[in-house]
Parts: sequence; C-alpha cells; structure tokens
Amino acid sequence: MTGPGGATNGGSRGEREPDHSRWEAVFWDIGGVILDLESVQAAHASFVDELADQYDLETSRERALETWRSTLGDHFRARDGTEFRSARSGYATAVETLVGEAVPREDWKPAFEAAVDESIEPVPGAPETIHRLAERDLHVGVVSDVDDAEGKRMLERFGVRSAFDSITTSEEVGRTKPDPAMFETALEKSGTTPERSLMIGDRYEHDVNGAAEAGIHGVAFGAEDGPAVSYRIEEPREVLEIVDERGRTL
Repeated sequence: MTGPGGATNGGSRGEREPDHSRWEAVFWDIGGVILDLESVQAAHASFVDELADQYDLETSRERALETWRSTLGDHFRARDGTEFRSARSGYATAVETLVGEAVPREDWKPAFEAAVDESIEPVPGAPETIHRLAERDLHVGVVSDVDDAEGKRMLERFGVRSAFDSITTSEEVGRTKPDPAMFETALEKSGTTPERSLMIGDRYEHDVNGAAEAGIHGVAFGAEDGPAVSYRIEEPREVLEIVDERGRTL
C-alpha cells in the first residue's frame, strides 16, 4: 500500500488536512474492484457460444465475440454525457445483432444469467475485506455504474450483499460516475462526511477523480495515478491498513 506521502502520488492531498482520527465510510465500485472483469469476459464468451449453437450462426467464434463486444461498446458510447444506459438493453441489442432478428428477453435471459453465474468470480480478497470492514464502526457502501438488480445479484452471488449498509447504482440515480449525483446520493444515504470517506475504484476519472470532486478520498486499485489519488493499493485487503491508520493525516 502506498500512502499520500509515497512516490506513487507525491502527497498531492497535502493542501487538505482534516483530522482523520476516524474514518466514517468506505465505498466500493463493483466492476474491477469486487468483480473480476476477466471472469465477466469469460461469461460473455460462454453465452455467445451458446447463442451460436442455438441459432446456428454462420460466423466464427472470434467474429461473434467481436460483434458482441462492439455492439455493447456502441450502446454505452451513445449515451449523452453521464446519462444512464442499462446493460440489459445493451445485451438485448447485442443478441439481436448476432441472431439477426429480435429475440424475446425470456428466450435468452435465463441462458445469459446461467453463464454469468457459472463464470463470474470476485477479485481475490475482496469479499473477506468487505466482511471485515462490516465488523468495524464504519458505513460500508457501493457506488457503481451497474444496473440495479444485476449489481445486487452479483453481490449476493459473492455473499457480500448483506455486509453493505448502502448500495448506490447508476440505474437508481439515473447518472453514471463521475457525475456528482452518484457520490452525493451515496453520502446522503450514509450520513457521513466526504472528508472522512474513502472510495475504492479501478478507473481514475470515473471513480477516483469523481470521488475527489465530491470531497471523498480516492483509493486507486488499478486506476491510473493522478492528483486525486489519496492512496494506492495492490490488493483489497490493504484497505484494512488504511482504515486502521487512526489519526493519520492526508
């Protein structure tokens, strides 16, 4: 773990020195922080294979995957600024693009969910860390750009949903990070102050800098370096070291 005075971020938070004798909240992103993104790719590949078999698609596995991914990418890039666009709508569009015709959701959703359940994995150490944080006198929350039901389903799948005091999703708020509304909603739910809150994220602009704009201290887990990084961790368990640093000033 590299703190604010280390070489990783150069102590960029030196101008802001509140008393951090006690952290009040720790917020987590889901994708890339709790959910291993490579396992998501594996789930999607498995589902696309099943679609290819079911509909006798005349294309290679590689081409089908490329079509799936590019269609999803176009779906999210088409949003206006930080407006929310649901992943489930993107999946429906990608299925239609692959098959060549509209497919009722009830015809593909069960297979998609089964592929996800069989393939997705948590980031090593994340579930254990979340449960250990929940044992402390802290608000433990989620701030994620996922669809509401799907995000909660993933947390349930990993056995951590009950450990969270609040879950804030983009579908609920109607915006995506780094929109301030995401972080303001999470803080309102938690009843905590931003100066004593941490946000763990894997994307600099969306998670770390977005949180910093709301006054929350960013914990970079795989995110790029930048002035908004208060801490950098190499594995989720290092969050416990940050939380237990009583009295340390940023």
